[in-house]
Amino acid sequence: MNSVPHKTEKKGGFDLNIAGQQTKSLNVSEENMKTRQQETERLLSRIHLQDSYIQKLSPADFLKIGQPVKQSNETCEKDLAKTFLQRLMMLDYRTRYIPVHQGSSDVKCSQPVPESDSVHTDDSDLDALYSVNLDLDQSKQAHVHPMDVQMAVFHCSDSFLKQDMITKLSQCQYALPLLVPDPVSMDIECPLWTFRKITKTWKKTDKKENSVSVSMKSMPVCKAETSLVSFFRLGSLSLSKSQLMNTLINDRHSTFFHRNCPGSTKSRHLMDGVAEITWYCPAGRPNDSFTDCVAFCNLHGDSLLFEKQREILTEKSSVIVLLLPTLEKSQESSAVTKTLYRSTKPLIILIADSDCGAVQMKSGKYKLGLKDRNQSDVSEELKGIIGKILSGPHTTFQLESLAEVSGIRVDENDSVCQKGKSAAMEIVKMIEGMDISKIKEEFLPCEGQLWHNWCRTNKELYHLKGNIEKEKEQKGKQLMEIRQKQCDASCSELMKSFTKSLLNLPSKDKEYFLKWTQILIDGLSTDDLSSILQNYDETWSEVLDLKKKHNKSAEFKEKQAELEQLSKKLQSATFGLEHIFREMGQIYEAHKSQKKQTGRRHTDWVKYPELAADLMISGYPMELMDGDAGHVPLTWISSLLQEVIKKLGDQRVFVLSVLGVQSSGKSTMLNAMFGLQFAVSAGRCTKGAYMQLVKLSDGIKKNYKFNYVLVVDTEGLRALELAGNTTLHHDNELATFVVGVGNMTLINIFGENPADMQDVLQIVVQAIMRMKKVKLSPSCVFVHQNVTDVAAVEKNMDGKRRLQEKLDKMTQLAAEEEECDVECFNDVIAFDVQKDVKYFAQLWEGSPPMAPPNPGYSESVQELKNIILSKASKSTGILLSHFSSKIQDLWNALMKEHFVFSFKNTQEIAAYRRLEVQYGNWTWTLRSEMLKIENHLHPKIEKGQLDKIENSYLSKEMNKTYEELKKQMVSYFEDDRDKEMLVQWRSQFENKIKEFHEEHIREVKRKLDEVIQQKNARKKLDNKKTEFENKLLQKSKELAHQLKDVVENEEELKAQFDSVWSYWVAKLTKDTIPIKDINLEEDQFNVLQVLGIEWNLIMKSREEEKYKKLSDVGNYFGYITPMKKSVIGKALDYVKEKTHLKVSLLNHDEQEAIRSFINKVEQESLKVIQTKPVATQGYTSTYLQEVAKHVQKKVTEFESERKYIFQKEFTVNLLLYVFARATSWLLQSHKTYKENNDALTYLNSKKNEYYNIFKSYCKGSSSAVVFGEMMCERLKVSAVEAVIDQTAVDLAGEMRCSLPAFNGNRLNLEKHVLTSLAETEDFSKYKTYIQNPRKQVEAFIKEETKKYIFTNQKEKALKILKKNVDDINKLIKQALFEATDKVKKQEGNIDMWVKVFSSSLNNKLTLDTIFCQNFRDINNFDFLKEKLEKGLETVTMEMSLLPLDKVMECRQTPDQVLIDQLCNCCWERCPFCAAVCTNTLKDHSPDKHNVPFHRPSGVKGWHTKGTVDLVIDFCTTLVGSDRRFYPRHDSEETFPYKQYPTAGDPYASWRITADESKLTYWKWFVCHFQKELEDYYNMKFQGEGEIPNEWKRYNKEEAIESLDEMCK
Repeated sequence: MNSVPHKTEKKGGFDLNIAGQQTKSLNVSEENMKTRQQETERLLSRIHLQDSYIQKLSPADFLKIGQPVKQSNETCEKDLAKTFLQRLMMLDYRTRYIPVHQGSSDVKCSQPVPESDSVHTDDSDLDALYSVNLDLDQSKQAHVHPMDVQMAVFHCSDSFLKQDMITKLSQCQYALPLLVPDPVSMDIECPLWTFRKITKTWKKTDKKENSVSVSMKSMPVCKAETSLVSFFRLGSLSLSKSQLMNTLINDRHSTFFHRNCPGSTKSRHLMDGVAEITWYCPAGRPNDSFTDCVAFCNLHGDSLLFEKQREILTEKSSVIVLLLPTLEKSQESSAVTKTLYRSTKPLIILIADSDCGAVQMKSGKYKLGLKDRNQSDVSEELKGIIGKILSGPHTTFQLESLAEVSGIRVDENDSVCQKGKSAAMEIVKMIEGMDISKIKEEFLPCEGQLWHNWCRTNKELYHLKGNIEKEKEQKGKQLMEIRQKQCDASCSELMKSFTKSLLNLPSKDKEYFLKWTQILIDGLSTDDLSSILQNYDETWSEVLDLKKKHNKSAEFKEKQAELEQLSKKLQSATFGLEHIFREMGQIYEAHKSQKKQTGRRHTDWVKYPELAADLMISGYPMELMDGDAGHVPLTWISSLLQEVIKKLGDQRVFVLSVLGVQSSGKSTMLNAMFGLQFAVSAGRCTKGAYMQLVKLSDGIKKNYKFNYVLVVDTEGLRALELAGNTTLHHDNELATFVVGVGNMTLINIFGENPADMQDVLQIVVQAIMRMKKVKLSPSCVFVHQNVTDVAAVEKNMDGKRRLQEKLDKMTQLAAEEEECDVECFNDVIAFDVQKDVKYFAQLWEGSPPMAPPNPGYSESVQELKNIILSKASKSTGILLSHFSSKIQDLWNALMKEHFVFSFKNTQEIAAYRRLEVQYGNWTWTLRSEMLKIENHLHPKIEKGQLDKIENSYLSKEMNKTYEELKKQMVSYFEDDRDKEMLVQWRSQFENKIKEFHEEHIREVKRKLDEVIQQKNARKKLDNKKTEFENKLLQKSKELAHQLKDVVENEEELKAQFDSVWSYWVAKLTKDTIPIKDINLEEDQFNVLQVLGIEWNLIMKSREEEKYKKLSDVGNYFGYITPMKKSVIGKALDYVKEKTHLKVSLLNHDEQEAIRSFINKVEQESLKVIQTKPVATQGYTSTYLQEVAKHVQKKVTEFESERKYIFQKEFTVNLLLYVFARATSWLLQSHKTYKENNDALTYLNSKKNEYYNIFKSYCKGSSSAVVFGEMMCERLKVSAVEAVIDQTAVDLAGEMRCSLPAFNGNRLNLEKHVLTSLAETEDFSKYKTYIQNPRKQVEAFIKEETKKYIFTNQKEKALKILKKNVDDINKLIKQALFEATDKVKKQEGNIDMWVKVFSSSLNNKLTLDTIFCQNFRDINNFDFLKEKLEKGLETVTMEMSLLPLDKVMECRQTPDQVLIDQLCNCCWERCPFCAAVCTNTLKDHSPDKHNVPFHRPSGVKGWHTKGTVDLVIDFCTTLVGSDRRFYPRHDSEETFPYKQYPTAGDPYASWRITADESKLTYWKWFVCHFQKELEDYYNMKFQGEGEIPNEWKRYNKEEAIESLDEMCK
């Protein structure tokens, strides 16, 4: 709770500002008023309430969690008001007796007993002793009177806090202020409003002749008509009137505060003139003081001074008790006494100075002496007299009648209260006079049978049998019909009126309206409820007696049925605000599900969540789970919490949930602990689960990581003696749900009955175990209420030991049921029996209904609150948005029988998907950096500067990027808002990044090692290049000089050059053997023939080209020959004989096995061929022979495990299929080998270069010009390669960032692949996707890359290309400048210039060596630079015009870079429907494979065993149904779909959650490609696999749109 706001008192006091209260009563002088004002100001200042007299305190000031309340320490005066209220709200009746120390600096907290300072002589000592007026501490101020504190708080509170305060005082069995004079003006107020929430229950005893009947009554005190006994004191008395009254009501409890109570002082300022009232409620026992409810009223102070109050009470009373100091005519009081004596009202006069016994003076008039009398004797006589009077005819009193008394102010007459009341009366008038059990049926139709039917039908969706999809379609229609009926019925006048008031009333009026509505509704239902409850109690007792006697007779069954009927009656008779809110929720859900507003009709439903959110924020409990229907209205709760988030922000809350047996005092405990408003009357036990927000006060907020506590109170586990299976299932559901939503669960055990405890513990332990299995980790505290001796430490220790034993035993039992390997409770949850068990005293101190709450109970509540807050301080709580999705997840899983298999943590999934995106970004950072390093090292190797690459070198190059990345990862895991969830994956992802980094370094080293090998392999040719170049250059120069002036025509020059070129080349290569091109087709043919395959069969297979689509065949039956003795063979022979038809008896599993075999052989064969050194040593046909033998061996192995063999055609096709896959790699590798090693090829590639040299010399160009042209030509080749390599990497990075398909996680990529497939509507692509998803995904990446580069973003691609051209141009120009400058300064030659120029290119360009011996005459390097710059302009222009196609010819094409990045993930497929796991990590153990969008199993070819009927059901529906499946085609045992992991791998490695909302995409696909699928698999969608009509309504656009659902 928060502190009462206060300001430092200024000198000279403060103004109470009693405008409007200044009208003086006739008998009050102005001087008296001024004195009272000063006294009141002084009092309020002392207890720091001066500001609150004007700006009243409200419940919001106290509905906060603040510092713990001190139990024993003294309190400073300034904190008195705050402590009083805090302890009162906790039902601690000792709140009246708070020890106080003076808070001023001059008066210390604990002062020694003062001593007299007189001179110590014998006489003076005696004088001091006998001195009457000795006051040793004149300055000491008297304590504030406890009742002044109570009344000061009362005067400084608004009407709602007053009401709460008075209600709590009533629960503490204290008297309540009935007539309250204003502290200054003395105008009298009757705070009738404050009594409205108080209901009294009693048992009336009627004696007729020899029989005694007891009847129970329960009603609001404002409505109750009871006798009223009023006590007046006339004059001053030495005995206490209040103390005497207490003996009549409860002699063990000070109902009225009296002079002998602790803390009482002589001075009190606010109690004189206050009339307090209380009610004596009999318990129906023989020792009751009175047989019916009696109200007692006590007018404080001398009644002679408070004439108005005395007159009002005299008129209303049934009996008047007058206390007089003496009975003499001369007394002031004689006139009043005379008037009362002569009136018709029964009068009892108590005389202080008389010792006479009770005397009846005349009818109804008694006198009784008090002198020297024992108080208990007087009390007994008084009881007798009052009882006698009340047994006869007498007037009755009703609290509400005070509203009609003139001359007093009634708080309910305030306009704001009246507005609220009139709005509430509009509602109540509609239901007045109706049978209470019919009200809900009439005015709240949506939450009744319709909602219950909806819940039942919805639950049936998870227990489907037979034709599942059709049944599901039918149930879906039923649900929509029910919602439509709810929409049609949602227009009741009561709801219109209620919501209109909520929407239109100002906040204060609205608060009154809600309170009035609840009060008036409670008033209507109280009588009916009490009679039903009485019958229920009696019947229940009879059932229990019969059960104890093990009586299972017809009488027992009859009584049980009667009890059930009473329970239903009780349910329908219970009616309150919570039912109206529930109706609002159902109206909202119904309209929302229809996705439309119903025209002009009641359309305010869209505002309902906002209205409810306002109420929840202001402290009203909101229903989380409907206990009557046993269902959570997810749509309503989600929208409600969304509105709360809009208003408060996405706050962190600590969720405290409470579980326990019905009527075990949970709600009372919570209300006492946090000042909440959960319903606690026995007639309205919490039905379902309610949630209420409590704010942390500013004073303690800094100690916690959340701002609110969200308390979830539950209906309570059922009375387990009567529990059947349904109840037990409901209890398990409730417990699992409540434990799941809570950060902490309070488990409330009532009493010491071990049997009751055992049942509750079993349910709770099972719920906690389920949380452990789904990775939720709540904490728990056990509260043991109603323990007889909480002080006995030894007994408590024994109790804790027994509780621990029971928990361990229950854990073992639950472990068997949940199939979990745990031995004790501590294995399931962190639990310390010493700290996490709290014993509570009994709630009542004595026997109800007159017993006050036990102060020990209040202390226990405070201790428990401290335990909870201490544990909560270590928790981060949960965001409201996460809490909302957690509710959805838990409830959806609970609906599906097997909670652990079905639970899906949406928030966790969302956090994991975001982490996957981050993982993609991190790996891309490493990959792109490694690509840069690779591109940097490649030229160095080509130049011969590197002949070895070490891993350590690459690690060092990558170190800076890797270390920065590690910092980013730490920051992400430690600073992200979901860091509590992310922590579970941190080490896994850190390891994965480390593995990726190391693996990538190894991969780049492998690639660069290959480049080094190729460089080494062509050393022989490289060594000859010097000789070739020198000779060719010399010959070109010589030829040019010969023809310089002879031939002028360029064509003739070209002809002359061509004629000698062939001769030069032949001469230069005469000692080398040319490398021939390879003829793979011929080699393949020869290899197949060597294997013994007929020429005709090979030719036929080649011509038909079936082998090209071997892995995409729908049915492989045509490729097999069944063995005669096998079941397949016999069945086939029989069917052929009978039907003369060609049939397929290969089941789905076998089809998939063959397809898988083909793909596996293909992959293995490619690996074999790719290990061969073709690029470095050349190709030989033996490589193909090796592959062919490998394939044959695998075919033989496969056949040995089957009851059929492959036909030769299959083997040929498989070999051709594998050869076709290897062809492109072999051709490319051989081309590389030839280019690197064939002198003829090399020389022919140089022909154009030397023709240009020849041409230049013909034109008379100098060596510098020719050298410049040669250099430009070679720079061009190298620059083009560098530009396209860099452009490829840049384009890949650009696409990775900007293309939506590539910038997310694996799931995001899958969504775009499916969208693309739908848009093209190409079934052949779908076939590839279904049979070989990776292949189709790679094709999609290639397609998207081409579209991006050549169509959609061509301009951007060209800009990237141009930027890289400019960068290379700058690099070359800089190198030119540096080389020329250095040579000129050092007077170097052309050799030096080439060396400097080459090194200045910064290893970005591979420049073929130019041999300078023919250019030694060059000495004008400025001229050379100028020529080169000019030539460079042409080169730059040509590079700028490079076609983008060139980018796709570089070493690492953009599409391949993206494939490496995006396809390095998990490719496992669902065993039911073949949907691909969408985890971004390749190896993501221990997380199971999962995919959010499964599909009908028929898409993969699943069919019903023994038929050709394709399966239409989604596996996500099947795992929620009651059906079974064969895990393999040859399995004899079936498994329930609900427990699919029990079928072992691959099923156990998948997580498939039952989900009633299926992806529209696959429904559209099945309908759209029905014929193609049937032809492909040679099966039909028929029988149980018939396509539902509803599916045929979906179009492509809806299908594509539905893909967005799976990425949410």
